Amino acid sequence: MTQQGETPIRAAILGSGIIGRHHGEAMARLPRLRVDAVIDAVPQAAQALAALIASTRAANGAPAGASADRAAADRAPAGASADRAAADRAPAGASAAPGEPGCYESLGAALADRELDLVVICTPSGMHAGAAQEALAAGKHVVIEKPLDVSLDRARQVAELATQAQKRGQVCSVISQHRFDPASAAVYRAVAQGELGRITSAVASVPWWREQSYYDSAGWRGTKALDGGVTMNQAIHTIDLLVWLLGEPVEVFAYTGLLAHERVEVEDVAVACVRFRSGALAVLHASTAAYPGLAARLQIHGSRGSAIIQDDQLEFLHVAGAPGGVNQAPPAEKEADGFLMGHVRQYQDIINAIDEGRAAAIGAQESLMSLAVVVGVYRSAQLGRPVRMEEL
Repeated sequence: MTQQGETPIRAAILGSGIIGRHHGEAMARLPRLRVDAVIDAVPQAAQALAALIASTRAANGAPAGASADRAAADRAPAGASADRAAADRAPAGASAAPGEPGCYESLGAALADRELDLVVICTPSGMHAGAAQEALAAGKHVVIEKPLDVSLDRARQVAELATQAQKRGQVCSVISQHRFDPASAAVYRAVAQGELGRITSAVASVPWWREQSYYDSAGWRGTKALDGGVTMNQAIHTIDLLVWLLGEPVEVFAYTGLLAHERVEVEDVAVACVRFRSGALAVLHASTAAYPGLAARLQIHGSRGSAIIQDDQLEFLHVAGAPGGVNQAPPAEKEADGFLMGHVRQYQDIINAIDEGRAAAIGAQESLMSLAVVVGVYRSAQLGRPVRMEEL
């Protein structure tokens, strides 16, 4: 485990696909985070991400850290050569260049070979829980890309393990980067301070488009076991903001359909109504079949005000009693790398949590409510009736 201060937090990224590369780029923005290992069942994918991390690290002016060969030499038994240690560790035909993270084909191999503090899980969603359990059992801090898992039961098991691990000083966080967006934070403050009055309703819409080639690009995409549909994979970000702002959901009634894609096991369109403990009602619309794809939009309405977030920007905030009767927020200039910065901000919270010995702002337990809404959508669509959260 690392101690508070400037000690590097030595990390491994599990999964070298699109989201793994995104995490690598975000982590490279923070000098405390040092990616020492990249893990993927496809050696070439791990090697490509390792090279990207090394080049990004160099471009940002961060120290490269010990090379894989030097690290292997430091750990090898007396008399063993660094070359032999590196050969045993790397995939066939691969060797890490100086400054690059080491490459591995399994989490177990990386844990056995590297001194790691943090494991970042970027595998297909249906593999998240198993990897999280392995990393927590090894005593590591854990970051899990959304969702926690496609299975609510497995996710609950991880949340329980994370609660126990927290008592041992481990941090476990699930990525919900949009909670760290300035627009989302501003609306949360307005809701928490009562500026919008009683929250009465919300509308969440994710009208995106994905070509058939997106689903055909990997065997796990569009599967129930490893991916989930638009509600699980794309809309969960907006659903997470919905439950963050409106509180505990109690009931879901939904319809889903597969209307614009082939060779897919899951939905590309979903509509739902969600009822909350407070009495507030919300409408959810999610699609990867809305050509050409429009910006995600979240409307929050209360008895004294309303707010609109569109494309991660605060488009509108109207509060009764504000000077002139209206407080209409002009759209702020959109960050050029806004999607990346959400991850960077969440990683900074994770670093602070590790240093301060506290829970991360978004832990495994906090992520269960949004996942329960997703699972509720699927269960309701299957049964053709409203589903209460306690049934799940």
